[in-house]
Amino acid sequence: MVSSRPAWLLARSERPQTQTNLNKPNEKDAETVINADASPSQNGHSDEKRVEVTYPEGGLQAWTTVFAIWLIQFSTFGYTNAYGVFNDYYVRIYMEGKYSSSTVSWIGSMQLWLVMSSGIISGRLYDLGYFYHLLIGGSIIFVFSLFMLSLAQPGEFYQIFLAQGVGAGLGIGLIYVPGIAVVSQYFYRRRTLAMAVVASGSGVGAALQSIMLNKLFQRLGFHTTVRISAAFNAGLLCIGILLSRTRLAPNPPKDSNLLRHMKVFFREPQYVAVVLGTFFNLMGLFFPTFFLQLNANQKKIMSESLAFYLLPVMNASTVIGRVIIPMMVPVLGIFNIVTPSVFICVILIFCELAVTSAGGYFVVAVLYGVFWGAYVGMFAPMVGSLAKTDSEIGARMGICFTFNSQCNPFSV
Repeated sequence: MVSSRPAWLLARSERPQTQTNLNKPNEKDAETVINADASPSQNGHSDEKRVEVTYPEGGLQAWTTVFAIWLIQFSTFGYTNAYGVFNDYYVRIYMEGKYSSSTVSWIGSMQLWLVMSSGIISGRLYDLGYFYHLLIGGSIIFVFSLFMLSLAQPGEFYQIFLAQGVGAGLGIGLIYVPGIAVVSQYFYRRRTLAMAVVASGSGVGAALQSIMLNKLFQRLGFHTTVRISAAFNAGLLCIGILLSRTRLAPNPPKDSNLLRHMKVFFREPQYVAVVLGTFFNLMGLFFPTFFLQLNANQKKIMSESLAFYLLPVMNASTVIGRVIIPMMVPVLGIFNIVTPSVFICVILIFCELAVTSAGGYFVVAVLYGVFWGAYVGMFAPMVGSLAKTDSEIGARMGICFTFNSQCNPFSV
């Protein structure tokens, strides 16, 4: 069922309203699934009841929500993926040579750590029905932190670390998991594709925001550029929140104890393998996002104006990996695509260290963007595919992302 009421009027206890003809998808596309609604019991095992859930697999409201979350991904995780521009600017200009690149990268590492680790909180709150609270609260924290960042003075590491690393990271973290998870309320058979489309928002956002930041830093300086960026992202977040809709009434497990959920989830070998695998993957795969532009400038094998386009090209290429490659999931399977994508990314990271020409850097940027995008685009669907019912998708994603985040402060 689709609720047509505005986000701020949808009470937690409200049941979904009847679909209008405008929002109703083609009945041939609808997918009915019998879920095993599992709730962890006192002994750590799950008590199951069978629940019939119908997924519209499309319709106006479904794709409007996909677009809304795409905008939110554009302005939040897209901003995170554009951090390489800040890292280059801080090391070479704004920190006045006081700090090394490894020290400055702690700003981006802390931001990324909070984005991922906040999932253990935001995932459970999403399952309990606090979707709009998380979106609005996280957006306020994120935008406020960007305006505070615009007040940071040159060479003052702690000011930038607190505003961009801690504040912006926490705000994005509250938004990230709920935004990805809500798409699963509309899709089952097409879930991987829908989530991949949503994830492409961060790739497009990172590409365009990288260009915007590089150009404005040169023309307007740090303070004005960050304020413009904050206002721009605030506008996109407002549109995204107004357009987004939840479809199902909150139906959390009877026992919402997080430790019991973890006990049940970590008895599943496949879930454990995914958590451990993604943990080790993420220890190195963000390296080009942080250092590609900086390394190119430090090697002086191309002009600064040309090096500015490395991150936009890489992030734009992720859209191919996020949208096109997931279309092969029904044929090959999600794990059979994720695994080779990771291996290719690792090879390309070593290639980047040996590149000595501008053309070589752009080849690495394009190829890495494609396969990095494939991995990131299928990360959330891969974790969500292990859920037995929609009521535990947020918890599974949140726990996995939180464990993964522990590698972020030390990986870049």
